[in-house]
Amino acid sequence: MADGNIIIKSLGDAMKKYVAFLFQLIIWSCFTLAVWLSHRDHLIYKIIVFIVFFYLSFLLTKMIVKSNRSTIIITFSSLSIYFLLQVLLKQIVPIPFSL
Repeated sequence: MADGNIIIKSLGDAMKKYVAFLFQLIIWSCFTLAVWLSHRDHLIYKIIVFIVFFYLSFLLTKMIVKSNRSTIIITFSSLSIYFLLQVLLKQIVPIPFSL
């Protein structure tokens, strides 16, 4: 009976990590929208907005996962996938004009 509880607990942990990862991708999408809406702002303001969104995503993941190591891994993996998707989409779908 104890083995069944371990399997269920590990599935629950995996689901929590997956949900935290999806929430982070949503947060990074909101970051993209915020940067797009503030396209005339200086670079320092965009960096401040990035730090705020990074902190928000880190705190949200920490609340869901409750593990420092998992939070760091999930945050940096979602951030790297986000930037990889940004680069790929800019190569595939170039925007012909600028607002």
